[in-house]
Amino acid sequence: MQGQQQQAYDRGITIFSPDGRLYQVEYAREAVKRGTASVGVRTAEGVVLAADKRSRSELMEPASVEKLHKIDDHVGIASAGHVADARQLIDFARRQAQVNRLRYGEEMGIETLTKTVTDHIQQYTQVGGARPFGVALIVGGIENGEPRLFETDPSGTPYEWKALSIGANRADVREHLEAEYHEELTLEEGIELALSALSESGEETGLEPDGVGLATIEVGDEQYVDHDAASIEGYLDEFSLLAAPEAESEDGDEPVDE
Repeated sequence: MQGQQQQAYDRGITIFSPDGRLYQVEYAREAVKRGTASVGVRTAEGVVLAADKRSRSELMEPASVEKLHKIDDHVGIASAGHVADARQLIDFARRQAQVNRLRYGEEMGIETLTKTVTDHIQQYTQVGGARPFGVALIVGGIENGEPRLFETDPSGTPYEWKALSIGANRADVREHLEAEYHEELTLEEGIELALSALSESGEETGLEPDGVGLATIEVGDEQYVDHDAASIEGYLDEFSLLAAPEAESEDGDEPVDE
């Protein structure tokens, strides 16, 4: 009987369970955990976004796996979870950033953008006939000359971080970030921390350049820079994180975005 009661609360996004839980939101968080990892690091010189974008097949074009997105010149987003849900929120964020430029003649603040997106997400936790977004986002950029880094949750709650991870093996990656992060990080040290944290999310030793996404936004020019495979390979080699040629992951062993 108790299982049947829980199932009834489970079916409606607008119905709280007796212990105050929204099961559909919790299921959306589980969808995020199944996605491949993304990492964000805030340094004094800017923001670093990194993502695990390993493809499920050698026949898939690496460039078609999108985990990092430019929203405006000064802000980018990394995602983990359902890719289709992420695309909808990315498009929404881009529209809001452009509307703000057209209406007020200035770039949109990172905190304001994040809260606008989370307000949109939260609406889908209280509307019948809809479901929550099964994705979490890392929103990073420069606001008034200061680097800012935020996370969005499927419940519609924003959090600000110095460094964070979303997606698979979040606990292990966060433990690495907590052990290695400090306030005086340079941008290059932030890149090293983000890539080394990303390597903690998988079982393989080392990372492949085509399987990693990396973007930075520096305080100086406030420009989103998407690093190509050659640049990423240089960083991985410099930081001794480059996978050995013979170390190839088997198809289907790693968590993938759905």
